[in-house]
Amino acid sequence: MAHTLLILGGTTEATALAIAVHEAGITATFSYAGRVARPKRQPLPTRIGGFGGVDGLVNYIRENGITHVVDATHPFAAQMSMNAVDACGQTGTQLIALTRPKWQADVTDNWTHVPDIDAAVAALNGPPKNVMLAIGRMHLDAFAPQPQHRYLLRLVDAPDGEVPLPNRHIVVDQGPFSVENDIALMREHGVELIVSKNAGGTGARAKIDAARALNLPIIMIDRPAIPARPEVGSSAQVLAWLDHSSTERGV
Repeated sequence: MAHTLLILGGTTEATALAIAVHEAGITATFSYAGRVARPKRQPLPTRIGGFGGVDGLVNYIRENGITHVVDATHPFAAQMSMNAVDACGQTGTQLIALTRPKWQADVTDNWTHVPDIDAAVAALNGPPKNVMLAIGRMHLDAFAPQPQHRYLLRLVDAPDGEVPLPNRHIVVDQGPFSVENDIALMREHGVELIVSKNAGGTGARAKIDAARALNLPIIMIDRPAIPARPEVGSSAQVLAWLDHSSTERGV
């Protein structure tokens, strides 16, 4: 039985997997959620946009004969990940998550762990500070109740509408970022505090190492809880999983 793979992508790891799958000659489709204006070109047939919830994903899996799904979405794309667990359960489709390890605090780091965006907003109560808000553009509105701070916003795409933060500076940059450049950026804007999601991996790690070098505190937003599913950390492990499932099916 040949594989027909659906990769739920949008991360550096997903792109690496797409290249490996293409080189292995596996039939696959790469799916973007459509939240980035200039998504990276992939070596696989690509679709952009949501599926329409669990029911839409179930229909897509059935209509396209999908046999395996790899969830390589961002660790904070919780709704998509939960939909994938549900849809694969309903259709009997094999599912694995390609995840990146969480960032871990060093003994010298000053991290305040919070469970979600609302808790990060609450943690900013207090006198004005220069805050680097490294959370992407989707949740900027949530920080409107803390207008006293001067915010440095680094975004992949320019915001769609008005940002409800009266004192902010926006940098539009897709990276890759280096520790040296992030140190320079933080010094230039007098950053005193960083708010970050625990995205993990290497692609966005520069700001974490820069904060460590400058001894800056971080409000670290923990990852959302996802229902249990098999997880691996590399493209090679995904390919091994595909090979193993073929063996189990007697291929």
